[in-house]
Amino acid sequence: MKKALIAFGGNALVKAGEIGLQKQQLDNAKEAAEMVVRLLEQGYLPIIVHGNGPQVGNVLIQQEEAANRVPPYTMDICVAQTVGSMGYMLQRSIENMIRFKGLSQKVSTVLSEVVVDAEDPGFHDPTKPVGPFYENFRAHQLESEKGWVMKEDSGRGWRRQVPSPQPLRIAQIDAIRSLVDAGFVVLACGGGGIPVYEDPNGYLIGIEAVVDKDRTSAMLGHELEAEVFIVLTGVEKVALDFGKPTQRDLDRMTVSEAARYLEEGQFPPGSMGPKIQSSIEYIRGGGREVLITTAECLLRGQVENVGTRIVPDP
Repeated sequence: MKKALIAFGGNALVKAGEIGLQKQQLDNAKEAAEMVVRLLEQGYLPIIVHGNGPQVGNVLIQQEEAANRVPPYTMDICVAQTVGSMGYMLQRSIENMIRFKGLSQKVSTVLSEVVVDAEDPGFHDPTKPVGPFYENFRAHQLESEKGWVMKEDSGRGWRRQVPSPQPLRIAQIDAIRSLVDAGFVVLACGGGGIPVYEDPNGYLIGIEAVVDKDRTSAMLGHELEAEVFIVLTGVEKVALDFGKPTQRDLDRMTVSEAARYLEEGQFPPGSMGPKIQSSIEYIRGGGREVLITTAECLLRGQVENVGTRIVPDP
């Protein structure tokens, strides 16, 4: 079977307008499972990387509310908590859908540590907002007590900013590869992976950071030699001049065209930009093809006929 590396956000389980109730997330996991099994039926072996932004935010809110009674965890433990619970919900839903369809694949979730450089420039200028909004007094209190970097967010309050360093390697890559080679549907590197660094003795130590899911996905796709890297987003196709009267949807781009459009500012940093950047890195690192589209498109169409493709230069 062809290998398809699929990256989707934590909002696949907590959709816009939802508060993240367990039932909501389980219902959404069933929808995600339908998309995954649809790929299986088309001859692709799915390898899944999911985000966890809303889920980590909820854990941090719970910790803040209970801070006087239960000692809070560090960011790496919070990532691990959400990856474990989300992996369970998705794994169970995919297993049940596979059984319903009469297929034979097995499913496994790998709790994945992603090694970063403790001296990465991102640690000197944290920019990734996480967790709840705080009042001014509480924000400065947390800065003083915990050394957090807090920034005011458009009049809505203050939020913690954490580093988002470049992923260097996936600690459990051999286990992931063995499962994929055995035909398992694998969920790995959830949330971009649990951030760790390697000390001078070679031991892995958790670190306060979050790793970009799309960058880790591209790395995993390279390691597993996936035939296609599927990036799920909120639009059916990538567009130029998005939201303007001159908007033009794209069926296909070469990696050089994607890089030029990115340089021209067509893909903003807060939306499509990181996905295009990861796609470029994936192709230039030897990847064969990137597909950017929605889960709904994958559900109702053939992989070959939906979304926007980014391919190597001729």
